Amino acid sequence: MLRSLFTLFFIITGAFAFGQVGAPADSLKADSLGAKGKKINPRAYNVNKQYDFGDLARNILHPKKKADTLHKGSGLTIVPNIAANPTIGAQLGIKAVAGRKLGDDPNTLLSIAATSASITTKGIIYFYINHNIFTNGNKWNIQGNLVVSKSVTPDDGFGIGVGKTEGSPAETVLADPAHKGYAIHSYYFNFREKIYKEVAKDLFLGAGASFEVRRKIQISDTVNNGTPLSVYDNQHGFPKDHYSADGFLFNVEYTSRDNPNRPYKGIYFDAGFRVNQTWIGSTKNSVQFTTDFRKYFALSDVNPETVLAVWNWGSYLLSGTIPYLELPGTGRDGTFRSGRGYTSQYFKGTEFNDTEAEFRFPILANKFVSGVTFVNLQTANDEQGTELFQVFQPGGGAGLRLLFNKVTRTNLALDYAWGKFGNRGFFLNLNESF
Repeated sequence: MLRSLFTLFFIITGAFAFGQVGAPADSLKADSLGAKGKKINPRAYNVNKQYDFGDLARNILHPKKKADTLHKGSGLTIVPNIAANPTIGAQLGIKAVAGRKLGDDPNTLLSIAATSASITTKGIIYFYINHNIFTNGNKWNIQGNLVVSKSVTPDDGFGIGVGKTEGSPAETVLADPAHKGYAIHSYYFNFREKIYKEVAKDLFLGAGASFEVRRKIQISDTVNNGTPLSVYDNQHGFPKDHYSADGFLFNVEYTSRDNPNRPYKGIYFDAGFRVNQTWIGSTKNSVQFTTDFRKYFALSDVNPETVLAVWNWGSYLLSGTIPYLELPGTGRDGTFRSGRGYTSQYFKGTEFNDTEAEFRFPILANKFVSGVTFVNLQTANDEQGTELFQVFQPGGGAGLRLLFNKVTRTNLALDYAWGKFGNRGFFLNLNESF
């Protein structure tokens, strides 16, 4: 039985490794070129010298068969969708990915689409479809997604964990000095679409719209301001069991990364406004400003996987009011990966900022196993006087990376992270957090 399961596992992961079509945006820049097209040591980037799960599966199932270095993989890939973290528990599902280059310009980036259905040990059911399309010559970039889910969201109060032992009962509950956790159940729907136009090399301007809807929101102890959610809803005039956050998106993006899955060098920057409006269905009006900056420092020409990566993500409410479950906070970035060591939205406010640094290094010469160490600092405001950048909460940890696909630099990421207030946990995902 164990041998059969072991063989099945490597058949699946081997199929993933050989069939993976790549990653969105700038992933197809040649590995023999740097972020700005500068030639670098080609031996360091020779993927045929590296070893991934596809090679492992071949060596186990067909030990005498030589590697096919000309294999390009299928345009359609079906793989298990596995993940784990303290917010969702363990996740199991199925995922399909398709990729194709559009047009005849050789510099056109790969267009991809993906869909997945999964269930977790904490009762979350999640389905999505997304796409990232580049027209011929990268003149236009179209990004979007559709999400339908039965959600269970952990809640530990509003703010950065300062806690309030004095003041009104409502203020004490909202800041939650005891860090009591609540599970918020709801049905969540999201439709988002953005269109970017390249206006200069690596520089894009974009606009779009996002519709986020929650229905049948349920939580215990909601009578008489019994939870932070009910306090916030009462203070800001939100319905108890539903809301909509519908708005327009305006973004500017710059990217010179050599690969979005695991960059060795380059910069990624995105800044934008979200304008929620009641006349298109939003429960409240609001304006938010969000920034995302990432910089990758290559520390070795011989081992380009040795990288110092830094990341800053922030979101700031400029006017109006946003629903409690849409507040920026831990793990509320675009990929839901920030603040390892804490559950999603463990810290949150109307203003939030997270700064992270990660050191990445190869362990084995064939690059099959790598390691990382990382730290993060989160800060947020609250409604009882704490300002942004006044209080910081740290987190950090270490992990291993197993090379799933050497062509696309797809890694299986296994991290263990610690935070304050007894927070800690195991995080399993595909690809780097940033």
